[in-house]
Amino acid sequence: MVTRVAVTGAAGRVGQGVIALLRSRGKDVVAIDSVPAPGDTSDDGVVWRRVEMTDYEAVVGSFAGCDGLVHLAAIARPGVLPDAQVHANNVVSSYNALRAAIELGIVRISQASSINAIGAAWSRWPHYDYLPLDEGHRSYVEDPYSLSKLICELQADALARRYSGVGIASLRFHMVVPDRARAVETYEDRGVAGDTAIKNLWGYTTLAASAGACLLALEGDSAGHEAFQIVAPDQLGGSPSVELAQRYFPGVPLRADLSECEGFFDCSKAGRLLGWRHDEW
Repeated sequence: MVTRVAVTGAAGRVGQGVIALLRSRGKDVVAIDSVPAPGDTSDDGVVWRRVEMTDYEAVVGSFAGCDGLVHLAAIARPGVLPDAQVHANNVVSSYNALRAAIELGIVRISQASSINAIGAAWSRWPHYDYLPLDEGHRSYVEDPYSLSKLICELQADALARRYSGVGIASLRFHMVVPDRARAVETYEDRGVAGDTAIKNLWGYTTLAASAGACLLALEGDSAGHEAFQIVAPDQLGGSPSVELAQRYFPGVPLRADLSECEGFFDCSKAGRLLGWRHDEW
């Protein structure tokens, strides 16, 4: 059983949610980020370490004494920094995190991927072979952020092949928000018929559900690498899903009954293998 977890990107919104959940389950945490710890740091069960994830030796040192890893550190979207910097930071950081964990004998690992690993919200216009989307959908990534998420999954594939007994879960989050009401507000602000909302397929993931997926991945005992869609079961487009699909993605085959407001992301794999369901968190 995992008892002491390294959490990278610990100062971020998802990182804070993961730490709170881990502490509520009695886990000790080594919180790692390149920025100072936010707020109160008086919890004796949380040790803060300031580390640049692109510095491999520093990453190894920061993970010492841990038996689980939740890797969340990344530049969270394209456009905030030059493309080459977004790509290089995220790709080096994810490899360093995974490889350092394995070097130290940490075999329970979860990492933040994204639904953008197949090419979606940051594409000029997304290409979908079918709906709803599952983990087997072909990738059509265009931008440096989405490419980095695809590569972090390929890194996990490679390392899980090379080092037997290691279990890595790549969790494909989507627009993480505090709660559903915030997601509704966000899409209303963007315009539910606007390009951004359409390319996001009106999906979202709550913070609690994201943290829950990280915890469940640590509690499993399977080896190898698996990617999981971690998205709410509904969409916020304001119309039945089949109508939205026909209006905005005509000709794309539908692989499920979308007659109501079912989400466009098939998360059944996470339910089968992790026991995760979005609305149970």
